[in-house]
Amino acid sequence: MADITRRFGWRHLRSAPTAHIRHHKRGRLAHDGQGLSFWYRSLTAALSEVPVDDRELAMAFHARTADFQDVTVQATVTYRISDPAEAANRLDFSVDPDTGSWRGAPLEQIATLLTETAQQHTLDVLARTPLAAALVDGVASVRERVATGLAAEPRLPATGIDVVAVRVVAIRPEAEVERALRTPAREQIQQEADRATYERRAVAVERERAIAENELASQIELARREEQLVDQRGTNARREAEEKAAADGVRAEAEAARTVRLARAEAEAARETGAARAEAQAAWLRVHGEVDPATLHALATTRLAENLPRIESLTLSPDVLTGLLAKLGRAEGGAGA
Repeated sequence: MADITRRFGWRHLRSAPTAHIRHHKRGRLAHDGQGLSFWYRSLTAALSEVPVDDRELAMAFHARTADFQDVTVQATVTYRISDPAEAANRLDFSVDPDTGSWRGAPLEQIATLLTETAQQHTLDVLARTPLAAALVDGVASVRERVATGLAAEPRLPATGIDVVAVRVVAIRPEAEVERALRTPAREQIQQEADRATYERRAVAVERERAIAENELASQIELARREEQLVDQRGTNARREAEEKAAADGVRAEAEAARTVRLARAEAEAARETGAARAEAQAAWLRVHGEVDPATLHALATTRLAENLPRIESLTLSPDVLTGLLAKLGRAEGGAGA
């Protein structure tokens, strides 16, 4: 909106660079252009302000697909007024010369024209498209059809309006239908997650089984080695016992041979000793046989004296002495006879 100031019954207008001002004075065009600034009298002036910048028009409307499902289409149309004079002639862009505000609503008229035209082409496209296809490829097809339809609309160039761009933001079904459509995808995602969980668990079980098998194989190998160790120890013990028995046998044989040799030597010595003793005894007997009895009595007395125990003292009682004297007397009497 242009800035208007008052000075002594005159008005001064100052417009923005993006606004096209048309000033008619007494039915004649006095000023026409963008970013103008001039003085005028409100009683004789007719002013129009046409914006020439790019404007964004957001729109949302309902449509029905080929399978009778309601969807909401959100789109944005960028347009600009390329011919301000034609637009001012076709639409009411007049402003109050005292306040500078529009007397009508020209931009709303343009928005209604663009929205209804875009909605018409959108309904035509979606009415022939099922819901699933509309949700997948509907954005591109609707955008292309709306752009083509707006470019071919004859009222827009006749009003001096150019469509710069068309953007379709989204095509969304009703909330319940959208939840129903999401359910299979969610179920599939959940199934994928469950399958991944099961696979992870299966891998974990397989790894645990491999670990258990390795532990069992290790235990079996350890038991086998222990068995080999026991067998080897038994073999070593048997070998040691056999060697010990063989050594004991050799030792026993050597001891027996030694004992036999000793016995033989002792027997031989005994025989020789016996023979020597026999010879000595025979010689002794021969000698004793050749000597007279008196000599033998003397030798016997001598030998007896040698073998008698040592007598330190001798006590003779009268009875013993009497007996001995009596025996001695009898012996002498017999000798004298």
